[in-house]
Amino acid sequence: MVDKLFREATDNIFIQTFRYVVSGAIAYGVDYCSLVVFVEIFKIYYLTAALGAFLLGSVTAYILNTRWVFDKRTFEKRYFEISIFIVIGTIGLILNQYIIWFFTENINFHYLFSKLVATMIVVIWNFFARKYILFR
Repeated sequence: MVDKLFREATDNIFIQTFRYVVSGAIAYGVDYCSLVVFVEIFKIYYLTAALGAFLLGSVTAYILNTRWVFDKRTFEKRYFEISIFIVIGTIGLILNQYIIWFFTENINFHYLFSKLVATMIVVIWNFFARKYILFR
């Protein structure tokens, strides 16, 4: 069972979802921790910091998604796959930035709580877009 969940290539949607959640948690950890470090230690404006942190988390997600979560690729050419991944990620980034800004500036949430709200929405977008566009 451990091999099926963690090691073997699979197109099983439940195992892919499990792996996606695990890889997403890792990528989110990179994103969230980077955001805290950029804002609290380096004193970077929270939206600028969110951009950099999101990019670091996205690189982490790409590596994990292509090497561990999804075993089938829609596109043979890696540069085309990366381009589509970037487009999906850019839409996620726009959602992320808008949601963080909206909840921080208009609802007066702390920027880290706003980040949690943004992440919940962007994770859903990313999974379905990647699953059905990139890794069919």
